[in-house]
Amino acid sequence: MTTSNIVTSLSAVKDYVGQSNRVAFIFLTTPSLESCEFGSLTPNSLKQQLVGCAFSARVGTGIYVPFKENIENEKIVAFLTRFLSDPTFTKITHNLAFASAIAFSLGIVIQPPVYDICCASQMCLKDPNEFRTLAESGLSDLVSTLGDESITSLMAGPAGTTLGNFSDSTSPAQCAAAEADLILRLYHQFNRWFDHNLPRHRTIVEEIESPVAVDIGIMKYNGVPIDQVRFQAFRDQAEAKLAQLRCEILFLIGDVDLGANGSSPDFRRFLFEDLGLPILTSTKSGHASLDDDAVQRLITWCKEHRPELVPVLERIKELRMWSRIESTYLDGYMRHIDPDTKCIHPDILQLSTKTGRMSCRNPNLQNIPRRANDPTGIRSCIKAPDGHLILSADYSQVELRASAFLSRDKRMCNIYREGGDIHAATASVIFGTSYAEETNSLAPDHKEHRAVAKTVNFSAIYGTSAQGLQKTLAQAGIQKSLHECKSILYNLTRGFEGLAEWQQQVKAEASLHRYSETWLGRRRYLPDIASADWKLRSAAERQAVNTPVQGTAADIIKIAMTRILRGLPQRTWLKPILQIHDELVFVIPEAKLDEAAAFVRHCMEQPPFPEFDIPLPVEISVGPTFGDLQQLPYEHEFEAKKL
Repeated sequence: MTTSNIVTSLSAVKDYVGQSNRVAFIFLTTPSLESCEFGSLTPNSLKQQLVGCAFSARVGTGIYVPFKENIENEKIVAFLTRFLSDPTFTKITHNLAFASAIAFSLGIVIQPPVYDICCASQMCLKDPNEFRTLAESGLSDLVSTLGDESITSLMAGPAGTTLGNFSDSTSPAQCAAAEADLILRLYHQFNRWFDHNLPRHRTIVEEIESPVAVDIGIMKYNGVPIDQVRFQAFRDQAEAKLAQLRCEILFLIGDVDLGANGSSPDFRRFLFEDLGLPILTSTKSGHASLDDDAVQRLITWCKEHRPELVPVLERIKELRMWSRIESTYLDGYMRHIDPDTKCIHPDILQLSTKTGRMSCRNPNLQNIPRRANDPTGIRSCIKAPDGHLILSADYSQVELRASAFLSRDKRMCNIYREGGDIHAATASVIFGTSYAEETNSLAPDHKEHRAVAKTVNFSAIYGTSAQGLQKTLAQAGIQKSLHECKSILYNLTRGFEGLAEWQQQVKAEASLHRYSETWLGRRRYLPDIASADWKLRSAAERQAVNTPVQGTAADIIKIAMTRILRGLPQRTWLKPILQIHDELVFVIPEAKLDEAAAFVRHCMEQPPFPEFDIPLPVEISVGPTFGDLQQLPYEHEFEAKKL
């Protein structure tokens, strides 16, 4: 059981915390639309009120500090600021991203060292081959799963209450203190597990994932600012375009039910039975496929055999694109705009992928179209407030650079160290041309060679097959035979021997150990790598190569985020709003452009760890909207000592 007390004076809080170098804490909140003097989370989408805070500095004990009707509230908030910013001891909690958003609403940027029980849970194994998921990392789930009696007993709060659910005036102190004590006990239990099983995962939790959780909470609080007027205009444009395309298609083919996006049974019968088009790809169930790849293949076939049908299929392809834009971006994004903040506050998940790469949901803003492929201009709906700018900081080819570092391929390393063009080098390898020819933008085959080289580079680093490369190239509108794809990969292997040897070595080690790791030791188990099923084994081998590359790249950007976090208290004007794979997005005042660009670039371009010896250039772009970004000249506006 937990010995708990209600504490209302600052001196009592200080006496309890004392000289402890590790303190567990939780914020107690209640959903409400009413305003309160302290902790009202507006503007943001959480709409929580801060009720109190609990601390546990020693196992078996805890205190609860109520905020409501506390005459020393201002002193307590000042103490919280010092406590959460103090670099001399570890602040421990569960769901640090949420706690970070609460703290940020009080003007506090939580500073490392920090420790998130939720992150630790997801970095621990639940069985020999699987790590826990976010859904399995709630406090109740952890207590029931871990089965420690000293922890389980804490779950039995006062009669009629549960942790975090206070039904009377006496329950908050006992429940909150017990929950803080529970968090402290879990901290010790997880670290014992890490030290015995995966020590490097403990380092990742403490030095990378927990500080990143703080950053994510700040992003959640800030939100992504949306221009709703422009958003509605694009929605109207999409509806008009869809109606126009449907009319044009029906004019060409007659009265055929197209369905939502041109894949109805009637339209399939029309294509493959009435018109007699060949079935070029099939679904797993053996039926004619009509996905985007199948439509593109049909277009290619019809250009040679049935050119009169190309306009129909081209319009079907365009209909699908606009239908996807409307459902995914316009309708999908619009329903998540907070009516109070006029922002989207997505959920950014830091450990939902097996490589450690971050993801996004509600909505998925990471799938927003790239600048070169944004037919509606949906990116321009992300608009900075008046007097401010959107700043994007994007790593250049970070996964390829990680591949060069991991493989130690001499050619790749030299290209990057000398500031060369890796895509031109790859094109020269696979097409048997000179590097000078491939850097000549006026050469007749320059665009196609470069497009193929880019696709090959980002496919080959993950050990793609000839069939996989052929499909990827086809999706990019580049048609190559299977023989040509085999030749491309063969030439690439000869041109980058170090990369090919490293890939084989990674596969062999993964086959021996049944797992693959990033440079920092983030592990992914691969039980299928020993499977007798060729498809399962091949997929596991690709994952074995994918994990160190994509995982190390994910670690690089997360480490940059932890550096930026440390500088935020001195730069309250710098507002992180989004992370998109290799890109960080901010809102900044126009007057702070030079300082913001220099600071962010400085944090991102430093080596992520001492051994990393490949340059990591960052492209900084700014503009009034996310769709009107202009790249800044590559220069350091301030010396590092001024940052």
